[in-house]
Amino acid sequence: MKVLIADKFEKSGLDGLKATGCNVIFEPDLKDDTLTAALKAHDPSVLVVRSTKVTSDMIRACDGLALILRAGAGYNTIDVEAASARGVAVANCPGKNAVAVAELAMGLILSLDRRIADNTAELRAGNWNKKEYSKAAGLKGRTLGVVGVGEIGKAVIARALAFEMDVIAWSRSLTPEAAEELGARYAKSVADVAEQCDVMTLHVAAAAETKNLINAQILSKMKAGAFLINTSRADVVDYDALANAIKEKNLRVGLDVYPNEPAGGTDSFKPAILAAGGVVYGTHHVGASTDQAQEAIAAEAVRVVATFNATGQVLNCVNIETKSAAKCQIVVRHYDKVGVLAFVLDQLRAEQINVQEMSNTIYKGSKAAVATLRLDKQPTSKTIADLVAKKDDIIQVQVKSVE
Repeated sequence: MKVLIADKFEKSGLDGLKATGCNVIFEPDLKDDTLTAALKAHDPSVLVVRSTKVTSDMIRACDGLALILRAGAGYNTIDVEAASARGVAVANCPGKNAVAVAELAMGLILSLDRRIADNTAELRAGNWNKKEYSKAAGLKGRTLGVVGVGEIGKAVIARALAFEMDVIAWSRSLTPEAAEELGARYAKSVADVAEQCDVMTLHVAAAAETKNLINAQILSKMKAGAFLINTSRADVVDYDALANAIKEKNLRVGLDVYPNEPAGGTDSFKPAILAAGGVVYGTHHVGASTDQAQEAIAAEAVRVVATFNATGQVLNCVNIETKSAAKCQIVVRHYDKVGVLAFVLDQLRAEQINVQEMSNTIYKGSKAAVATLRLDKQPTSKTIADLVAKKDDIIQVQVKSVE
């Protein structure tokens, strides 16, 4: 199987993919038109990317492409809709960078409290200003609000508790019982977090329902002088509203993500949010960029590709339809013989019935199997009777409606 890696990737991952028998093409500087051309030229089965954007034109350029793997957690740089329309699986490596991102979030919180970056800048400029930089509230006993309690959010909570912070948390799936187990107080909403916290840190994925989750209304509920940390995705925050809140409420802000970030590793870039004044610290979208995280992600990427190569199964797939249009399910217990399933499918095709999902399980000895087919409508009694009548091939047919 041919694998095109169009981004930086650990040597351990390259070696691991080659060890599975994959034909690995490593071209880490591909992007835009050069990536489209490479997909046409190589026609890989698998495309592996990190921050590189994968567009609909790229997906259409490669007939053999079956899997796009994001070597990381978020996948908003991939046109998932276009991939789904072409029957291309999209997978990621969730949770493998959780500790790295949590460490950066805590680093930004500490830096904002002690103004470490400004301290350093003044020293490098030859200025001694202990009078100004001696002013710091400290973290012990202050309330950290965690928005998004996936693997990263949980890792942040654990580290905040070690700093003896009080933690309040919200996530769409979080329950009061789960929050208690994590050592956090349960918040009913993002607004609830904003009202109570001294520091708010964001750890939600980029999605339609999280776009501008932190907006002017939420920011207005934050305390004057509170901290906001965003190491998730820029789309989660209305940065124009944030700029206003920095001026009006003297918020301190730590950011690792920005609107319209450069696509490459180096470029000229000055985020507009820096013009808001106040204490705004930023890093270069490096939350996941520790050696430990990248090695873990590489190992997971190898596991996903190796499983796909061996079985066709896509681990961590993010674009499987969770609820198909199936209205009926038939279970066909049959002898494991050539043409049996073809006969079943021919009968369904004659009735213009579409198969939404299908599986076939072979039993030990390879004498018999069970096929389960979920259909967009129920077959007529005649079709079922025709299947049942084929006694030499079909043992039993069961039909039931699907809710």
